[in-house]
Amino acid sequence: MAGNLIELTDDTFDSTVNDGVVLVDFWAPWCGPCKMLTPIIEELADEYAGKATICKMNTDDHREAAVQFSISAIPTLILFKDGQVDKKWVGLTTKDDIAAALDEAIG
Repeated sequence: MAGNLIELTDDTFDSTVNDGVVLVDFWAPWCGPCKMLTPIIEELADEYAGKATICKMNTDDHREAAVQFSISAIPTLILFKDGQVDKKWVGLTTKDDIAAALDEAIG
């Protein structure tokens, strides 16, 4: 993972998303659109370091959270604020749209 980007597992998911503003990218290595989104997620991780936690979760290796949040298509992004779902995107989305939601959640 790049610099400030965190790789989540089933074991670390709950403790990570329950604190502050957290963006989770649910992805898989075989997913073409996921690969297209990765550079955006990496940029956001660096730009929001210290303000929000930006994470990736491989749904092939770690399925519990994907099942818990009914992830039926990837990429799916979920923005959490203190453990609660604040916003959800399914499929590709723009960096500007994600950044706007992060800014709003951070306040």
